[in-house]
Amino acid sequence: MQCIVIRMRSAIHDVLPLRLRRSLSKFGHDLAVARRKRHLTVAMMAERTGLAKGTYLRIEKGDPSVAMGAYAMALFVLSFGEVFSNLMDARHDEEGLLLDEERLPKRVRIKRTPLHYETNDQGLCRR
Repeated sequence: MQCIVIRMRSAIHDVLPLRLRRSLSKFGHDLAVARRKRHLTVAMMAERTGLAKGTYLRIEKGDPSVAMGAYAMALFVLSFGEVFSNLMDARHDEEGLLLDEERLPKRVRIKRTPLHYETNDQGLCRR
């Protein structure tokens, strides 16, 4: 009796742009290099990240179907934990800053608030 294992491929593989696939592949390769520089085995990384060995190997291949949290944990184990905190920092979002600038009003007007008057024994006075 033979067992055939069929792996279901995520739809993300089919719709991911080529540039992004290459970028993820390079990212995975860079993770592998960083791991080897630290003299860590795949088994050690899998244990430290809390992932299965196969899942960790998929990270090193740049598999887009692996959860972002798994990538984040791998970065953390390799001492790159601050990468995600600065990744989408609004101060570095050049396009977003330009869009904000385009939406700025051409002039600013101060809204006038109605004056409030109170009465005292000498008549009306402004508050």
